[in-house]
Amino acid sequence: MSNYDCREISAFSGVMVFCEQRDGVINQTSFELLSEGRKLADDLGTELWGLLLGGDVQSLARELGGYGADKVFVVEDPLLEPYTTDAYTKVICEVAYKKKPEILLIGATNLGRDLGPRIAARLHTGLTADATHLDIDTQKYLDFLAEASNLDLSKTEWDMEDRGLKMTRPAFGGHLMATIICPRFRPQMSTVRPGVLQCAAFDEAKAAAVQIESLDVPLTEDDIRAKVLEVVKETKEIVDLIGAEIIVSVGGGISRDVEGGIQLAEELAAALGGGVVGASRAVVDAGWLPSDRQVGQTGKTVRPRIYVALGISGAIQHKAGMQDSEYIIAVNLNPDAPIFETADYAIPGDLYKVVPMMIEALKEV
Repeated sequence: MSNYDCREISAFSGVMVFCEQRDGVINQTSFELLSEGRKLADDLGTELWGLLLGGDVQSLARELGGYGADKVFVVEDPLLEPYTTDAYTKVICEVAYKKKPEILLIGATNLGRDLGPRIAARLHTGLTADATHLDIDTQKYLDFLAEASNLDLSKTEWDMEDRGLKMTRPAFGGHLMATIICPRFRPQMSTVRPGVLQCAAFDEAKAAAVQIESLDVPLTEDDIRAKVLEVVKETKEIVDLIGAEIIVSVGGGISRDVEGGIQLAEELAAALGGGVVGASRAVVDAGWLPSDRQVGQTGKTVRPRIYVALGISGAIQHKAGMQDSEYIIAVNLNPDAPIFETADYAIPGDLYKVVPMMIEALKEV
């Protein structure tokens, strides 16, 4: 660490992605981050690095190359299995001291949200938490603003040569989008929300070409203050909204018969071929469905083949989380509901009358 100075910006280069794995399976968010990191690295004219930690994970490194990594740094140690905050924080920081990445990305998973702030504090740099959009090229950032905001971009003088990372995230409960920069320190760090970035297709040629480098980072029992004595896995129903092909979401429009509305959504999801039920923030805030069902900027970003919105008005926070769905079907009593602007098929009507007809028609088909 003797030659590490977070203010010496010119000494830093490369885009590094911490690739999370559990029980020998790499988290899907890591592939999304590598795909986006590839774009950032190309804009900067630098390399993309994956960082893989665990007890026995060397065999997983090649897969990371298939999603864009030029090089994968692997640190193996029995003390890195299972996960502990102390061990992972120390190892990642030691690698950062040595490799000096210009950008360090971490998935905003439960594990990543635990790691991110600790690493940023030790590296003496800033952290943008829960980012939903990343840009290097200023023109690409302006194109994003033109599409995603109502700002008058002509009123601001933009530095088109700026090569800093622009990290955009929702604020104030999703009512505001804020772009954060870190101009004075390196690395530029962000935790990124799962599901918001498009995952590239796996490239076998890139996987075969990736360079894998094993790193030796000293780690002892004394470095780990919290000991994992036992891992108990809870068995409960898990709803995978991010990976679902079909999602039927309910909104505040089910208020007059909550149980009936949710039951109709479940029946429609089943009739469409094994879909899952999601929810708007209003439904989650009311306690009608758990938070893991929430779709939107403050929930999960989804890209299913079919997305059905029942009784959802279509606030911008919700639309941002589902607007990339292949087909969007919306049912709402209000013919002027904003959700209809995004929908491929708009049905102005009472969901309690429309959905039973949809279910019956699907059964006949």
